[in-house]
Amino acid sequence: MRENAHPAAGAGGEAAAGAARIGGPGTVLDDARVTEFVSGVLADEDLDGRSVCVVVPDGTRSCPLPLLLSAVHGALAGRVSRLTVLIALGTHAAMDEARLATHLGYPEGGLAARYPGMTVRNHEWWDPDTFVSLGTISADRVGELSGGLLHQAVDVRLNRAVVDHDVTLVLGPVFPHEVVGFSGGNKYFFPGVAGAEIIDLSHWLGALITSADIIGTRGITPVRALIDEAAALIPGRRLALCAVVRSGADELHSLAFGTPEAAWAAAAEVSAETHVRYLDAPVRRVLSVMPEKYEDIWTAAKGFYKLEPVVADGGEVVLYAPHITELSAMHPEIADIGYHCRDYFTKQWDRFRHLHWGVLAHSTHLRGAGTYDAETGEERCRVTVTLATGIPEDVVRAANLNHLDPAAIDPGTFAAGDPDTLVVPHAGEILHRLRTK
Repeated sequence: MRENAHPAAGAGGEAAAGAARIGGPGTVLDDARVTEFVSGVLADEDLDGRSVCVVVPDGTRSCPLPLLLSAVHGALAGRVSRLTVLIALGTHAAMDEARLATHLGYPEGGLAARYPGMTVRNHEWWDPDTFVSLGTISADRVGELSGGLLHQAVDVRLNRAVVDHDVTLVLGPVFPHEVVGFSGGNKYFFPGVAGAEIIDLSHWLGALITSADIIGTRGITPVRALIDEAAALIPGRRLALCAVVRSGADELHSLAFGTPEAAWAAAAEVSAETHVRYLDAPVRRVLSVMPEKYEDIWTAAKGFYKLEPVVADGGEVVLYAPHITELSAMHPEIADIGYHCRDYFTKQWDRFRHLHWGVLAHSTHLRGAGTYDAETGEERCRVTVTLATGIPEDVVRAANLNHLDPAAIDPGTFAAGDPDTLVVPHAGEILHRLRTK
């Protein structure tokens, strides 16, 4: 059903988990309703004369950012003393002017005309001067938050643009996520605009739990608890507009506003009902057709994360992405490490502990569940991972993955009436799970 614009009650919509929310599962919000909601909730906030930093996702997430950012700009321009948009790259590649223009909805070179008074910055995670330390989470506290899986203090570094503004507004979508359970909320700070220490620790914690066990988990997972703990160190006010996006489209099912914790919780409720597809029985083979917004395997690996739970033991996931030509643009060391199950690293920890734990986590997330025998050196993974990409075969096989020539694949006929084969168009956002009986 499509929800038409109508007057919002109170702060602009239904109260949900301490946040104002409009829409829900099965709803598609029209643009006027979205703009009305954003204008209403921001009008009620004490933002006059304040400086505001708006943290938004990069191009690897489906989100109607031009619509949302236009609404935010319309509500804040002329009220606030300074308005800055910060692209939450995490450790992804920076977005150039052409991509920023498309992403944020302005003609190339026309930012000032489209969004007067607003500046846009990439999160320059490669530059140490980008960061300021907010403090340290102690080893004992990390142990409590992680349920005993990790006991290591962590320096919480964050992009100084957040600290240099009075208010930070997180603006982005919520989807099932392989590291934290559901993305969004404070995750736009950590890892979105954070330093390597908290990124590595949080991602490795997720890897220890395993992607299959944490992805799509409702509520506060250990990784979410760690992220929220870090976010509590941020000075200034934190607000969030958390969106539930119709996957692969510029349409919204729902939008929630409040603190990052409350808005995220309200959006995650809807995402859990919207972004999860249930199967009655496992399949032997999956073809994940990856959109071009994923430019390397570092990001396109989501086509495996979201499908691993429905693949039978001994089955296969094929990532079909002829446009991809490298494993990782920003983390070339993954080609040397390769892709392995969690136990491959934990049972040889002295060999790997000096490396970026975020890279090790990515390795385990794409390789999935498996075992490693330290005495024999034998690794057995539950599922075969095959790349049908533009990456050379020797590079793929050296990384411990299977290779398939993408020219030999026709996604339209790949299943060929085989009930044990599943083809997933626009893979990477919808989590697939087995229905529990």
